[in-house]
Amino acid sequence: MSRLCEFYKSDVAPALMSKFNYKTPMQIPKLAKVVLNVGDGECKDNPKVLEAIISDLTTITGQKAVPTTAKKSVANFKLRAGVKIGAKVTLRGETMYEFVDKFFNLALPRVRDFKGINPNSFDGRGNYSCGIKEQLIFPEIEYDKVDQIRGMDIVFVTTANTDEEARELLTLLGAPFAK
Repeated sequence: MSRLCEFYKSDVAPALMSKFNYKTPMQIPKLAKVVLNVGDGECKDNPKVLEAIISDLTTITGQKAVPTTAKKSVANFKLRAGVKIGAKVTLRGETMYEFVDKFFNLALPRVRDFKGINPNSFDGRGNYSCGIKEQLIFPEIEYDKVDQIRGMDIVFVTTANTDEEARELLTLLGAPFAK
């Protein structure tokens, strides 16, 4: 079991239970999944770009990435429905907690001029989204092998009912929110 998963059970859950006065342990919010998404318009013209994106996501997460396709055709972008335009990875369980620990404690401190992540990026239902501008902040990515710098979206899906509960959960898990 990962260090963060044990930490959740021993420290985070009791702290949340006492702060929000939950009646049963089943009410305590949990991290349900983490989704990493990379979209790049070049994928439709050059399939090597999609392979590089999938390779980077697989290296970062340790889990195979799945290509994503366009849902609608958009003439202005020369895009047809069904064309591969990116990749995503959904992490759950042990690998999710390992990624969260690595993201908060290793990757984010490597961002230049880092002052914390935006505390206002909650969706109103207890889910948090953030974007990063380059994949180079992850220690697994080798600078020499990167063909192009790409960003990604990271979504933390929780079982919390409110943003306040989710913010407290992520703070206890180590999220460095800006003051």
